[in-house]
Amino acid sequence: MQIFLVLALVFSIATCAPCDIYANGGTPCVCAHSTVRALFEAYKGDLYQVQRGSDRTTKNISVLSVGGVANSADQDAFCENTACNITIIFDQSGMSNHLTVGGPGGANPRGNTPANATAESITVQGKKAYSVYINVGEGYFHDGSKSGIPTGAEPGGIYMVTSGTHYDSGCCFDYGNGEANHRDNGDAHMNAIYFGTGCSFGPCEGGGPWVQADLENGLFSGGSKSWNANQKSFPLPFVTAMEKNDGTSRFALKGGNAQSGEVITLYEGGLPPGYSPMKVEGGIILGTGGDDSSWSSGTFYEGAMLKGYPSDATENAVQDDIVKAGYSK
Repeated sequence: MQIFLVLALVFSIATCAPCDIYANGGTPCVCAHSTVRALFEAYKGDLYQVQRGSDRTTKNISVLSVGGVANSADQDAFCENTACNITIIFDQSGMSNHLTVGGPGGANPRGNTPANATAESITVQGKKAYSVYINVGEGYFHDGSKSGIPTGAEPGGIYMVTSGTHYDSGCCFDYGNGEANHRDNGDAHMNAIYFGTGCSFGPCEGGGPWVQADLENGLFSGGSKSWNANQKSFPLPFVTAMEKNDGTSRFALKGGNAQSGEVITLYEGGLPPGYSPMKVEGGIILGTGGDDSSWSSGTFYEGAMLKGYPSDATENAVQDDIVKAGYSK
């Protein structure tokens, strides 16, 4: 009987999408975003919205099948012979934490512009899909008014699949928990993954790009040997980046090749001085800093934010699912 139960558990993990795996591990997704594929095995709704330049009309792009990849053919037909931008990235969690084009913030009073919907196509599960290919000035935001996103010192985790071929050192290509008012409200008011070659605490070595934690007023670095002896660069076509923070004493960074292998622990230890306890506000950012610092470039394929501090086993299972998705250029 015990062998049967173990085999059943292994099978259930193997056939689950990332957010099912996180839920099985006791750390459910409270938002889940992707223009590429469903992050829940049972998801059958819209992934994102595009707007074409010719007549400013919009179209929602859904999955091809339940739990499947994006219906890129719908986008291609809608955007034929005209420019198209991504105007909404829908939250798959059911909590309506949708990302829209960011408005004015403390560092950028003009607000953001949307990413080009056709800048980069890739292959996932053998089918064509489009990324969120963010350039300087572009980015997305949610003010945290919906339910579920960690606030204060509540523990939370984040993962995303990004690219080590499109990045820079600007502030800040982030995905995660940012200020609800798009202002810099001080140390510990953010908990987000940063990916790029920005370096708050030198010397930074290895060329980058690095997986780092943006906790506001500091990138706690995968790039600085003086701060993190386990730093590692990820100049790969597809990169898995993970961060988790217990809100009071510890946080961790992980990174890996999204096409093969396992994620490795880059750092797990104490929060920096002045960052305990955390004071996160529950806003959601993509491609910008918490104060709408929009001076960076990067690529986003999929990601989610979690309630709780996920286990290593859960994160390893998520990485395994990402590899099985078959990201390819």
